[in-house]
Amino acid sequence: MGLRSRLFLCFLLWGSTELCSPQPFWDDETERFRPSKPPTVMVECQEAQLVVAVDKDLFGTGKLIRPADLTLGPDNCEPLASADTDGVVRFEVGLHECGNILQVTDDALVYSTFLLHNPRPAGNLSILRTNRAEVPIECRYPRQGNVSSWAIQPTWVPFRTTVFSEEKLVFSLRLMEENWSTEKMMPTFQLGDRAHLQAQVHTGSHVPLRLFVDHCVATLTPDWSTSPYHTIVDFHGCLVDGLTDASSAFKAPRPRPEILQFIVDMFHFANDSRNTIYITCHLKVTPVDRVPDQLNKACSFSKSSNRWSPVEGPTDICRCCSKGRCGISGRSMRLSHREGQPVPRSRRHVTEEADVTVGPLIFLGKMRDRGMEGPTSSPPLVMLGLGLATVMTLTLAAIVLGLTGRRRAASHPVCPVSASQ
Repeated sequence: MGLRSRLFLCFLLWGSTELCSPQPFWDDETERFRPSKPPTVMVECQEAQLVVAVDKDLFGTGKLIRPADLTLGPDNCEPLASADTDGVVRFEVGLHECGNILQVTDDALVYSTFLLHNPRPAGNLSILRTNRAEVPIECRYPRQGNVSSWAIQPTWVPFRTTVFSEEKLVFSLRLMEENWSTEKMMPTFQLGDRAHLQAQVHTGSHVPLRLFVDHCVATLTPDWSTSPYHTIVDFHGCLVDGLTDASSAFKAPRPRPEILQFIVDMFHFANDSRNTIYITCHLKVTPVDRVPDQLNKACSFSKSSNRWSPVEGPTDICRCCSKGRCGISGRSMRLSHREGQPVPRSRRHVTEEADVTVGPLIFLGKMRDRGMEGPTSSPPLVMLGLGLATVMTLTLAAIVLGLTGRRRAASHPVCPVSASQ
């Protein structure tokens, strides 16, 4: 469609933002016509620290941001001091600093954090000329060889006994593709999409174990204790998100006892402009030969049958999900965590229970909708645009018919009749 035709349709359909809004920067069709620019955020993953360099022209508009408006990670680490003439803002932090999140996969150690640009009015002004932005950052380190620096000590204990007593469990929570075959590389979603999550425990030489997702909560930051939050799994394995208009459920049967897969219909928090969420799950294991019970289960709600059903084990272990009281205490895991002491960061991923976080999950188009009142404001605008288009079409048709009538009258002139003398 040509530029003139596009502008004409935009004028007629003034209320239709879908046609007139620019395409996303990752669209393949528009990328061919856009000149390549160097990235404004550069990340260097070093052996023990993370180095981030941010161009002061962060948005590529020529308006420079202020270094004081930039922070790194949930702990809001500040950048290094720099002169006003420098065009780059730098961060140098340790891999375990600034609240960085560690995830362990089959072949890598993944440290994730985010760069936050939160502009504030300068001086006595009450306006802003730059936008708030959050850029996810990730460093991957391959798990190869033995990284321990401890010397090997001799032992007379049988090898199998040593493994059983010293073996540490490694928990992971990963975002998968729809076919569950590979990990999802781009964590981007539209509303209406479904996230495929896979919880797993790497047992090594440990006795066979069965994994359970005890509790899951979604938040806007990697800190699962913040508000607002949305509970996905509660009451020791009840996927309560499926009680609403969502189709969230555990996948049955399991591929293996140490793996549990589940699907969550994606959502975003109302009245918040951030377009990322984090999902934190409390994982735990039991011996594989132990029969699932009310404290160790994986239950999904079926709207067709209007009842709860387990992935495995007796059906009656899911009855407590409807009452919201499972086990002895019957309290939400989130509430019990708030009342007790938080799990130490040093124990995550290496105990028989662990809190594991996946994220950020990024919603496309959320930033575009920030200035709109809501989805209910679009239909009236579209109807108004269609009304204006109809009026202009009828007006143009009347003008064309008038011009046609004049041309026909000019091609057949009427001669005056003279009176006889």
